[in-house]
Amino acid sequence: MPNPSEQFFHDRVETPIGELLLVADARGTLRMLEFADKPERWRPDFARRFGKTDFVETRDPSGLSSALARYFDGALDALDKIPTDAAGTAFQRAVWTRLRKIPAGKTTTYGALAMKLGKPKAMRAVGLANGANPIAIVVPCHRVVGSDGSLTGYGGGLPRKRWLLDHERKHA
Repeated sequence: MPNPSEQFFHDRVETPIGELLLVADARGTLRMLEFADKPERWRPDFARRFGKTDFVETRDPSGLSSALARYFDGALDALDKIPTDAAGTAFQRAVWTRLRKIPAGKTTTYGALAMKLGKPKAMRAVGLANGANPIAIVVPCHRVVGSDGSLTGYGGGLPRKRWLLDHERKHA
């Protein structure tokens, strides 16, 4: 839970696959990025992570909304340097850190991620951590597929996952 005196800024970002809700702290660190039309997913998580914190509506906080726009315009590296900080367990944070190392235009599997983390039997735990990722797209959980290469669950829905993967392959 953040410090109650910490101030957070939010923006809504229109994208080709729907509106995103972005939350950043005063340092310009991205704390949450979720699809706005999935309140059943982000609202409870939002409240658990941030409590009753007030958010200041801010257009393009720390240039984060602009970076997302560049990504959707095809500049895939626009997200690479965005600082992120999502509250989670040590294992979740390790998974999320590893996700950011998957190059745009590439995919990996839950099993391969578990191996990279040195926990080859933790495929399900990797899947749960992947699904709990509160920073869509920038922490690219959409780049994880099933062991047979099939598209598996995605908080934003499989059509969005397919679009993101196609977009990245096209511009990589």
